[in-house]
Amino acid sequence: MAEKLQLELITPYKKVLSEQVDMITASGSLGEFAVLPGHASFLTSLKIGELTYTKDNEVFHLALNWGYFEVVNDTVTILVETAERADEIDLERARAALGRAEEALKGLTQEAKDLIVYEAALQRALIRMQVAAKAARK
Repeated sequence: MAEKLQLELITPYKKVLSEQVDMITASGSLGEFAVLPGHASFLTSLKIGELTYTKDNEVFHLALNWGYFEVVNDTVTILVETAERADEIDLERARAALGRAEEALKGLTQEAKDLIVYEAALQRALIRMQVAAKAARK
């Protein structure tokens, strides 16, 4: 059994990470899950959420925006629309996005076609703020 996982995190624009890590947790469509070396192969979809990985007893946090997570032979490949490291997130911009999404949602009904768009914007802003707060604590 391998002692590390190879983590490959890719967006349509660039490879964000390529590292040997000890553990990964992510927000899947069915809930949060963790992967350690020796994990069985699987493929799942990711929702807007946080990715956390541990490398040499240090914990790293990223905000992810929808994608796919695959484990094969101790290699984890994550394909997502966007990925932001905690220290790269502009907290004021995330707060402003949250305010805009909340304001837009106030005027919408459950039948409004834009409801899903603004709910997703709200969720992205909340996750970005949550992840950015973890960088601020370091």
